[in-house]
Amino acid sequence: MELAQLLTAATATEVMGDIGREITALHYDSRQVISGSLFFALPGEVVDGHDYIAAAIAQGAVAVVAQRRVQVPLGVTLIVVAVARQTMAQMAAAYYGYPARDLLTIGITGTNGKTTMTYLVEELLRQAGHNPIVVGTICNRLGSQSCVAEHTTPESLDLQRMLAEFRQQGADALVIEVSSHALIQHRVLGLEFSVTVFTNLTPEHLDYHKNMHSYFAAKTLLFTEPSLAGASKAVVNIDDPYGAKLLTLIDNGLSVGSQLYADVCVKNFQQSIDGIEATLTTPKGDIKISSPLIGRFNMENLTCAVGVGVALNLPVQTIELALARARKVPGRLELVDNDRGALIVVDYAHTGDALEKALQALVALQPQRIITVFGCGGDRDTAKRSVMAAAAARYSQLVVITSDNPRTENPQKIIQEVLKGIPADCVVFDQAEQIIATDKRHIVLDDRAQAIQFAVEQLRSGDLLLVAGKGHEDYQIIGARKIHFDDREQICQALEHSAVTTT
Repeated sequence: MELAQLLTAATATEVMGDIGREITALHYDSRQVISGSLFFALPGEVVDGHDYIAAAIAQGAVAVVAQRRVQVPLGVTLIVVAVARQTMAQMAAAYYGYPARDLLTIGITGTNGKTTMTYLVEELLRQAGHNPIVVGTICNRLGSQSCVAEHTTPESLDLQRMLAEFRQQGADALVIEVSSHALIQHRVLGLEFSVTVFTNLTPEHLDYHKNMHSYFAAKTLLFTEPSLAGASKAVVNIDDPYGAKLLTLIDNGLSVGSQLYADVCVKNFQQSIDGIEATLTTPKGDIKISSPLIGRFNMENLTCAVGVGVALNLPVQTIELALARARKVPGRLELVDNDRGALIVVDYAHTGDALEKALQALVALQPQRIITVFGCGGDRDTAKRSVMAAAAARYSQLVVITSDNPRTENPQKIIQEVLKGIPADCVVFDQAEQIIATDKRHIVLDDRAQAIQFAVEQLRSGDLLLVAGKGHEDYQIIGARKIHFDDREQICQALEHSAVTTT
């Protein structure tokens, strides 16, 4: 595509050089640049793309988008813009032929529930006859094709390329998790949303946003920014106080929740280990839900999904069938088979609120005891560490504190901050004594494999073990190394090992 054509999709403050040249590729990573590329110099918190302009040119870049005037060799076109990420999103959409214009698009934002929602909405669209792309935390997929997701929401350039490829393969709809980072960094600019969804807002990413006010402001962009919201219908969970606040800021909201004034309202709700049974009142009449998901928080997710179905004007039967057939989400209250007469569950919960909701769902199953294994990630929001500990201690008889992804932080330092949230009545576990169901104990085992092994060895019939924090992830990040580590695999190995040692 000719550079001049790309320039019509964005606003430049200054252009120096030939705009008639042909652009063969778009890149923001200098290592991937090929001859004829347009390179976007993106400023970042750790790395500044402006420092890699020379490397990109050496690789063959013939044009550069930058946020300030820099020296480039003769023959290289320099385009200076106010916000490079915004320009990249606009040019990427144009370069790949505006693929989102051909897709019925549903965007989902919130702290928790986004991934589960994508699975539910994916099935809604399938039952309605669509062939949806799903973009989110676990993977990016179309039908049986999938690729690993590097971010909850990809960079705009990667996203537009992916949408174009999937569109060529027959996709006609898109379900996408929209993170707060993505909204601030213009990653979803160029999408045209038909329905947007707000699940909830709880403390997370405060290392980036600094406070809840800024975090909420970022989330609201999906519903209030004209270039994003457009004419979309917003589905808002008003059981969440931030959802109730959001509803007052928009004109196109469909309220969902347990409040009697909600447009989609939970009329009755029952749960067991087999799942959820519920009836909801909606503008389309009563809708009955029978879902394998468990937990009150999943009732909220199901209610939001019904809201999407209503917003899309799907038949009641389609909505009911879709939610009954929707697949369970990997790493979200995922059961691990065992022969101990116990329930073993893996969950992605890595915030205080998410861990509390997961434990509340599990308490409702009335196990003899709950054993919780969890850790907190390094180089991330530190305030949630003690909150997660308090939640674990509140609902568990035994809390096993371990490492998650320590990254470049000292694991022991992270654990010491976690321990600040352990109450005085949750005393240190003494392996020489037998604890009973009413006891509360905690133990620190910083090696995650060892922690899981220990927890499995404590299991008795009727107990429930929750291993939280990583869910579907199959790695640990320790320092600069990313090593293979899957909680589900470790649990299975621990079951085999303890079976051998106890016989």
